Amino acid sequence: MSQINETPRYYVPHSSIWPIAGSIALFLTAFGAANFIHQSTDKVAAEGNFGGPIFFIGLASIIFMMFGWFGTVIRESLDGMVSEQLDRSYRMGMTWFIISEVMFFTVFFGALFYARAISVPWLAGAGNNLQTHLLLWPDFAETWPLFRTPGGTMNESMGPWGLPFINTIILVSSSITLTFAHWALKKSKRVALGLWLSLTVVLGSVFLCLQVVEYMHAFDELGLSLGSGIYGSTFFMLTGFHGLHVTLGTIMLIVMLLRVFRGHFTADKHFAFEATSWYWHFVDVVWVFLFTFVYWF
Repeated sequence: MSQINETPRYYVPHSSIWPIAGSIALFLTAFGAANFIHQSTDKVAAEGNFGGPIFFIGLASIIFMMFGWFGTVIRESLDGMVSEQLDRSYRMGMTWFIISEVMFFTVFFGALFYARAISVPWLAGAGNNLQTHLLLWPDFAETWPLFRTPGGTMNESMGPWGLPFINTIILVSSSITLTFAHWALKKSKRVALGLWLSLTVVLGSVFLCLQVVEYMHAFDELGLSLGSGIYGSTFFMLTGFHGLHVTLGTIMLIVMLLRVFRGHFTADKHFAFEATSWYWHFVDVVWVFLFTFVYWF
């Protein structure tokens, strides 16, 4: 009898509501966040703040979408519908997602470098820009962090060797523990896998708690806010978005830990765990850049 070579099966899911639900949720979140920040200023506070409720509705919608969509994908995987070809598609998709995240943070780092290397020297009269210097801010001094705003408000910068340095140690350590967990999964050492992954979740949670403490210190004692000039706005935008990514990464790690306890992964098939690891290591690398260029230099 001749042997029939079948082509690899590629599972195509049925029509799903989750892509359109996710798009609507992201739109509501972005629209609500933009209006919430704009309406939180004194000039427009009297008009009411509808951005806040829309923002939280968007966040709730994103959480609902993630549970529904990821739950569907998990069930498909457990039912054996994921072929090698589909697995490669997942890997390509996660790779491009992380590349888009790199571009996302590159924009904010670019804004920081532009302010420090171009805008601040120009305000001080560099590059034959004396006319701008004399008209806009004659007594401006080229320093960074920029503590003084044109209105005369004085602020302080966040030093690197307190909570930021502790958080750096915590986050770098979490990458190490997650690597050990991945190694244990490949070796089918379930107990070690659970312990190392649990420790990673704890470290991520501690990082987030310390960042809240840092924000309280920055706002109450240093006078830093989004309205504290270019230093305050770039500080909170960069660290805030990174904190959001750490929050999402911690949630993903918790889901992976629950799946580990339910025995969903094997030494050969555990892409969801790998994708979460890629994301977490990316978040750690971003923090190293943040610590270096936002806190240190």
